Amino acid sequence: MYMKTIKRLPFNSRWLMLFAILAVAVAADSRYHVIKKIPVPGDYGWDYLTADSEARRLYVSHDLEVVVLDLDTNAVIGNIPGTDVHGIAIAKDFGRGFISCSDPGSIVIFDLMTLAVIERVTVGADPNVILFDRKTQRIFTADRGSKRLTGLDPKNGKIVGTIQNLGGKTEHAASDDAGHIFLNMQDFNTMLKLDSQALKVLETWPMAPCGQPSSMDIDRAHQRVSVGCRSGVMAVVDANSGKIVATQPIGKGVDAAEFDPDRGLVYFSSGDGTMAVFHEDSPDKYTLVDSVKTQSGARTMAIDRKTGRAFLSVAEYGPRPNAKAGNPTPRAPMVPGSFSVLVVGR
Repeated sequence: MYMKTIKRLPFNSRWLMLFAILAVAVAADSRYHVIKKIPVPGDYGWDYLTADSEARRLYVSHDLEVVVLDLDTNAVIGNIPGTDVHGIAIAKDFGRGFISCSDPGSIVIFDLMTLAVIERVTVGADPNVILFDRKTQRIFTADRGSKRLTGLDPKNGKIVGTIQNLGGKTEHAASDDAGHIFLNMQDFNTMLKLDSQALKVLETWPMAPCGQPSSMDIDRAHQRVSVGCRSGVMAVVDANSGKIVATQPIGKGVDAAEFDPDRGLVYFSSGDGTMAVFHEDSPDKYTLVDSVKTQSGARTMAIDRKTGRAFLSVAEYGPRPNAKAGNPTPRAPMVPGSFSVLVVGR
């Protein structure tokens, strides 16, 4: 019987080979990837997510409600009713949460402990983004249909004022918690700098080469606003001068951006099924850390600041129906039971 002789590697060579294999395994494990998919009941649409890392809760907008998940166990722990839900803002000092809803244009106020609805306040038509400004202790919505910004007192639910006649399509916004709100005007390709106390427009900045500025977050320590642009780039804006200090390519159809100050990372999630992660090397320099394959349509996102993991809403869709009179661009139907939240991490 013929037996092939296998040459034994020297002891040092075997150790080098083992180290090389381990190095490859560690490198692969350090890349971002989809860790799991959390199924969420309900075959209807979604918009933004908000992570409350301290309270270990994830708020997921889901059209007719906000679904609340435990960030540690991923279990559904509650639901808050709404209609055409968009975004969720948290005001811990007041023990309240706030949900922007488009049907009708309103803010649903709920108790952070019990998740019970406290009241519903009418604002402008089609409120989209919603945020809490710590400087003024106000809740703000950008009301796309009414082309205005609305300020609300979180203690009593009363509207304290508005900025009217913004003109274009308002998109994402961010507060520097020092008296200013930054607001993207998507169809004008501009960014507004607003006075959150006096409720007036201070500056209008052009965003070229950023086409259709959409998602936004802010590095408050360095006064840098990171913007995701639907044209397929990210742009970083100096919050004092309005100058664009950095750009990098990202995926198409971006709809979320988050800055993690503890890790110095900026995340952008896009509808083409990619999530770009950049490291802030300096306030004006950003290096790509990873371009992650997520899932087509996973365009909105929240970051858990404790674990560094990203949570993205997504669903699967069937074939698009043929166009008909009165409906030239029909939407593809959602696959029943497919709505879920992706968990992305290292």
